Amino acid sequence: MNNLMINSGEGSLFPMDSDKTISELVNRKDQAEREGKPDFYYFDDLDMLHYFLYRETNLNKKANRSKRTIREYEKELHIMIKQLLENGPQMHLDITIVDNSLFKSLEKRHLRRYQKWVAEESPHVQKRGSYSPATLERKTVIWKSFFSFLFKNGYIQKPIHEELLTVSVRAEDRPNRDLGPREVMQLLDYFEEQNQHISFALIHVLVSTGMRNEELCRLTVADVQYDSILGYYYLSVTGKGNKRRDIPLKEKVLESILRYRKARFRPVSFPNNSGEPLFVTSTGRAFTPDGLAHYLKRAIKEVDLPFVRSGHIKITAHVFRHSFAIISHINKADIFSIMKALGHEDIHTTMIYLQKVLNREQHVIHQWSSDSLGKYI
Repeated sequence: MNNLMINSGEGSLFPMDSDKTISELVNRKDQAEREGKPDFYYFDDLDMLHYFLYRETNLNKKANRSKRTIREYEKELHIMIKQLLENGPQMHLDITIVDNSLFKSLEKRHLRRYQKWVAEESPHVQKRGSYSPATLERKTVIWKSFFSFLFKNGYIQKPIHEELLTVSVRAEDRPNRDLGPREVMQLLDYFEEQNQHISFALIHVLVSTGMRNEELCRLTVADVQYDSILGYYYLSVTGKGNKRRDIPLKEKVLESILRYRKARFRPVSFPNNSGEPLFVTSTGRAFTPDGLAHYLKRAIKEVDLPFVRSGHIKITAHVFRHSFAIISHINKADIFSIMKALGHEDIHTTMIYLQKVLNREQHVIHQWSSDSLGKYI
């Protein structure tokens, strides 16, 4: 029986064979073509999964999926397959195995029931409550992408992905991630007064550059570069799709970086061609995105400020990216400039960051004249 059908114990559900490279799978695909067979004639479920995750889609290697995206897709598909195999009876899936393949055995009703089960009855829902609409949207996008790939390439014969319901994320469903300059300054003041140079610098850099936390984690010392024409330092940042953008560093932000490195016993002068991580952990290694998120979460949890204690705003590393957009808008930057600074491909994504601020700012009451309600307005 296919490995996907029998390996449902602890550990990795579909451990990738390190010796099985994409080039070997491509050779197998080429062999099928030479023999006049379907492209994926010599592939099983594991091969298709591996090929979907790691195949190249662009001749420019830097434009292919990032390692982080691949890990995210791999993790989500791992969970899906494990749950289909182990929790099938709870979902009343009644799967009839075809060609020793889980993927070829699935029908539209199976994906429909699985999506509903994840949203309403899965262990996560029972223990922690419902998933957020944004999380369900992300999961559904990955499922649809994978099964659409299998169908379009002829590995499965039915467009079962079409049965998955669309998950609409309304503006009111999105978590409150609005920290304005006042709250950010209070946080920075707190960490500065406590001489917590590490937390101070991480927040200072994130809010002053608008970087994603994974972008900060990838920075090396060599990424702090000097523009001799304009006369200032900047960060050369690698974003999604391995696209690079330059982010100017204000003098005080550069000072925070130097102070951070001094606190970690990694003093350095810039520019410097060292490939060492710019922001190292206490063990001297680069932060992982999850590690950075957990570090800041723990640090902020201890902050004694009203807006932190209230819990109304879930303050994560990503919140400071929103703050960058909000502060830029307050300082009269146009939406397009903010979009480019954040490394967004779609201006609608930038609008999501600013939607709540814009809605309040553009409320009709601001057009009332001072005598609309006399002394009461």
